Amino acid sequence: MNLPYFIAQRLIKGRREGTSFSRPINVIAVVGIALGLAVMILAVSILTGFKEQIREKVVGFGSNIQIANYDSNYSFETAPINQGQEFIPKIKNIPGIKHVQVYATKAGIIKTDEDIQGVVLKGIGSDFDWSYFSSNIINGSVFTVSDTSRTDKVIISKKISDMLRLRTGDSFAMQFVQDPPRQRRFTISGIYETSLEEFDKIYVFCDIGHIKRLNGWTDDQISGFEIFIDEFDRLDEMTEAVTDAIGYRVAEDEDKFRVTNIRKKYPQIFDWLNFQDLNVIIIIFLMLIVAGFNMISGLLILILEKTNMIGILKALGSEDYTIRRVFLYQAAYLISKGLFWGNVIGIGLAFLQLKTGLVTLDPSSYYIKTVPVNLELSHILLLNFGTMAAIIFMLLIPSQLISRITPVKAIRYD
Repeated sequence: MNLPYFIAQRLIKGRREGTSFSRPINVIAVVGIALGLAVMILAVSILTGFKEQIREKVVGFGSNIQIANYDSNYSFETAPINQGQEFIPKIKNIPGIKHVQVYATKAGIIKTDEDIQGVVLKGIGSDFDWSYFSSNIINGSVFTVSDTSRTDKVIISKKISDMLRLRTGDSFAMQFVQDPPRQRRFTISGIYETSLEEFDKIYVFCDIGHIKRLNGWTDDQISGFEIFIDEFDRLDEMTEAVTDAIGYRVAEDEDKFRVTNIRKKYPQIFDWLNFQDLNVIIIIFLMLIVAGFNMISGLLILILEKTNMIGILKALGSEDYTIRRVFLYQAAYLISKGLFWGNVIGIGLAFLQLKTGLVTLDPSSYYIKTVPVNLELSHILLLNFGTMAAIIFMLLIPSQLISRITPVKAIRYD
């Protein structure tokens, strides 16, 4: 029989049924743990949701990994490479590679009767994955790209649409500064909105055939390849795998390629996202400290309240370790109660935000319209077990007070 556990159960049951001066302190400790865990759950779920959504938006525009001509700089005027590369089948067969598609970019100027705006024309082929933009189309629809004929249809962002007062079905002229200068007319097939203003205000998507013709490229020439992977956390690993699949090229007649990934291409965005981790770590640390001190206060009150009982148990031969376990069992019960209500509050509020989008954000500052939430079971379990372990560990020191209580003084204690 587990005597400390039995005694702890009897004390808990008696405290429920009777009155005790320690009861308000215990309630405060439970409330502190509950609120602390709820804040931690919300902080972690919002941070992971925020990072996931921003990452998805940036990857939607530029893919996870890009292969381009080694001689191309990071501008939108690129040196061409041949589309029929022998390493592409190898890359598609790498485990973790989800999709490979071609692309081409060219800077240009949209000119209407009243407005003018510099943009980037991004050419896409028939292999383009529309899944991301299809979910962000707010008016009209995406267009179909054929390998046999060019289409004049494009999709533009709501940001560009508002600036230039263009709507679905409208046509506009786009001018390109080159020698000789050229102009193309396009018809708007759809309007998208991602709230990622840095990208929304510059990208216009068109048939890749237009960029090939404007640049004087052959049908087999493109700016590069975009590669999507299954797991973003393996980005560096997959970048190395793609680089290895291309291999080293030293002959003068061989094309040289530069492989980069989205994190290196937009370091300012991902550095900003990583900086948010520090905020959550600070929140979790502070919540654990608050919950821990609440429980330490509660445990000390429990010990003082049962000083007589401690003296009697010592007089009967109980060891300090056995008596400490009685109070640690009681503390574990209070912590479990706090964790239960913390989960109810935290998960409940997160689920409410997930379903209703009740709390909104300024898209110009945060790139999204509502506070994002990502409820991961593993994160919730880790927070629960971590909180329980951290508080129990913090309670080991004040529980040493029991060893300083002598039977004679304790029994006479009133």
